[in-house]
Amino acid sequence: MGWSDVERAFGEAVERGAIPGAAVVVRVGADIAFEGAFGFRSLVPEKTPMKIETVFDLSSLTKALATTVAVMMLTRDGKLRLDDRVTRFFHNFGVHGKTTVTFRHLLAHCSGLAAWRPFYQKVAEVERAASKVNFMASYGAKEFVYEEIHREKPEAPPASKTIYSDLNFIMLGETVEKVSTAPLNRFCRDKIFRPLGLRATDFIDIALVRSRRLEPVADMFAPTELCPSRKRLLVGEVDDENAYAMGGVAGHAGLFAPVREVDRIARELVACWTGRSDFVPQKVIREFWSRDKTVAGSTWALGWDMPSLEGSSSGRHFSPGAVGHLGFTGTSIWIEPAREIVISIMTNRVHPRRDNQAIREFRPRIHDLIMEAIDGE
Repeated sequence: MGWSDVERAFGEAVERGAIPGAAVVVRVGADIAFEGAFGFRSLVPEKTPMKIETVFDLSSLTKALATTVAVMMLTRDGKLRLDDRVTRFFHNFGVHGKTTVTFRHLLAHCSGLAAWRPFYQKVAEVERAASKVNFMASYGAKEFVYEEIHREKPEAPPASKTIYSDLNFIMLGETVEKVSTAPLNRFCRDKIFRPLGLRATDFIDIALVRSRRLEPVADMFAPTELCPSRKRLLVGEVDDENAYAMGGVAGHAGLFAPVREVDRIARELVACWTGRSDFVPQKVIREFWSRDKTVAGSTWALGWDMPSLEGSSSGRHFSPGAVGHLGFTGTSIWIEPAREIVISIMTNRVHPRRDNQAIREFRPRIHDLIMEAIDGE
């Protein structure tokens, strides 16, 4: 047993088509215990090898690594209180019984808002009906989506049940922009990414790409899917349809990063949790990384998930105090704060098609093998 088993498991997952490839960093305290790149960055139009520097569409890791950290900072600075009502900043949000929804409810996924809505279809309809050229993926479309969520009728009363919801984090992204008076991508770049020395981590602002006629350096990125609606292979362009409709910058998805820079953010957050760094105050991160008690039986902390009693993607060896998050594209991070263990696994399991679900079985197994290698079992 050991790291050779971990390497073998990644090789087998690539061979049987569970994932095209993976880039992995395992941290224990100050040290990298293991890192590697396995399999392929792309399968179509041609096979190209995965590299440790490959940049991934992080999908919902955006929620934990960008939006939640931004909210931690606004909390630190006294600009936002977790138990403030959302209507403090967005008066129209209170319709349909949403008056009592707080920022804590959004972070803990118990606001009652729906898991998902196809806003991108409404944006496309507006573009067609109003003959608005390039309305899709514009700043105007982003504002349109915000207004749609303000008017949204909840699926459950606030604080009554857990619904993992993109809408919660789109609202939190808008909150960061409103409170900080800066676009979400600029706030994250100036307050999180640059201070941590990250060079390849950012949102990709589609409006900027269009206006400057920029072309992403294709071989830097792990492609995602052959997108049915956009009719092309997505490379360096956000996979999530709603984030795309909003211009690539949204609170729920849109962040791109290589695995070592994902690990760098996690390393800093663990240092904050232990009290060695004041990037985020220890008191703040410990509240965010504690299981939220609003809804009995919820696995959610604030902006982060925690292991469920059975069937957790973290496997069998993480403690109940661990925190983590998954991304739809095939990314994941799990952190054991007390032992300072961080496991960052980046894959593009949606390449070339999103219906490949084999990663669900692979994730807990690979986490078990890694934790067993760490413990020398």
